[in-house]
Parts: sequence; structure tokens; C-alpha cells
Amino acid sequence: MNRRIRLVFFTTLVAALVGAGVLYAQGPGRGLGFGHGRGPGLGGPGAMLPLRQLELTDAQQQQIRELMQQHRAAVQPIMERLRVAAEAQRAAVDAAPADEGRIRAAAQQVAEVQADLAVQRARLQSDIVALLTPEQQQRLQQLRAERQSRMEQRRQRMQQRLQPLQPRQPA
Repeated sequence: MNRRIRLVFFTTLVAALVGAGVLYAQGPGRGLGFGHGRGPGLGGPGAMLPLRQLELTDAQQQQIRELMQQHRAAVQPIMERLRVAAEAQRAAVDAAPADEGRIRAAAQQVAEVQADLAVQRARLQSDIVALLTPEQQQRLQQLRAERQSRMEQRRQRMQQRLQPLQPRQPA
């Protein structure tokens, strides 16, 4: 049980740190990554949309920049709540003796804040997709399907690599 709680804790912590790093890296006044190296596309990992591949107009790019600024402002307090919740969870896990109720409550709080972040990301994506032409929306769906296919292939390869490590069932 303790190992499971630690796994949940560290998974949550990594997600929080990655999210915080993304927001910090974007910083105030920074662009959205038009033509800057590789990555998931305009809007960075927060948007999770491959917008560079959609041939956006200058007007669309500007509108998306504005949406991203609004999103960043809305997400900053949520990220602070996540930091506080993750710290409370860390303290609950590290406390001796272990208090299962406290740990569960702290983990639940982290999950609630993560849900708030997911809602914000979904709103941003919805707002961005609404700015796209029907052709761009169709291309986006195609790119998403291709990404899903690649992810499934990676998952299958990983599962095949891990299969020899799994204990064999007695016959």
C-alpha cells in the first residue's frame, strides 16, 4: 500500500512540475512558438494541438496568442493551488505514523486541482478550434488520429518489451 501511495504521489508531482515548467518557460511576453524548433505546435504543450501544421493565417495566429495569454492568466492561480496541494500530499506521505485518511484527502485535493487544469486546457483547445476554418478542423482531426495511432504503436512496443519481465503463470 505504501508503495502504491508513493507511486501516485510521485506521478502527481512529476505532472505538476512538468506543468509548472511549461508555464514558466512560456513566461510573460513570450511568443507561442511559431517556427521555434520542434514540439507539439503553437501554444506549446498546454494546447496540445499541432497548429504549426495547419497553415494558420496571421490573424488566426494573433487571436491564438491572445487566447494563450488569457489562458496563462487563468492557469497561474491553479498552478499555485497545485503546488500547495502537492506539498500537502508530500507532507502527508512523509508523516510518521502514516495517516491514511490524511494521505487520501491530500491526494484527492491534488486530483481536484488537476481536474481544474484539464478543464482549462479543454476550454483553450475548444476556443482555438473555433478559430479554425472547416478545412483546418478536418486536418486537425486527421493529425490527432495519426498521433493516436503512433501512441498506440508505442504502447504496444513497450508492452512487448516488458512482456519478458512479467512472471509466468504456472500451467
